[in-house]
Amino acid sequence: MELTVGQIVEGKITGITNFGVFADLGEGKSGMVHISEVARTYVSDIKEFVKVGDVLKMKVLNVGEDGKISLSIKRALEPEKTSAPKERGERRTFQQPKIDGSYTWTPKKAEPQSFEEMMNRFKQTSEEKFSDLKRKNPEARRTKRGAAK
Repeated sequence: MELTVGQIVEGKITGITNFGVFADLGEGKSGMVHISEVARTYVSDIKEFVKVGDVLKMKVLNVGEDGKISLSIKRALEPEKTSAPKERGERRTFQQPKIDGSYTWTPKKAEPQSFEEMMNRFKQTSEEKFSDLKRKNPEARRTKRGAAK
């Protein structure tokens, strides 16, 4: 079996290391999946995603002259659904990302700030957030008043 770049193959996981997994592709060929190619999310522990003996589909990323085969599990997965235009004349609509309001963007200043300026900004934003929390949670105000009696 001749492997080509971009081909989807099935491989059986034969070994797991902290930097990736090794897979048997059959016919005496084996390849490696780097930790960054295991899943679409951040992988800190590979064993949470794969285990020895798993048979998975993998995409061939590279076949080196020395015979080393680079594989990817995440690229062999079906692409995530996107709102791509169906026909040439159809326009794609832009959707704003969902923001929960807990993060406020502040532009960076050109010059570096002193420690006191950074501390004052931190105090101000934390006081604002704390007052927002108090406003949103009336139960917190009642318990404070009740405890003071």
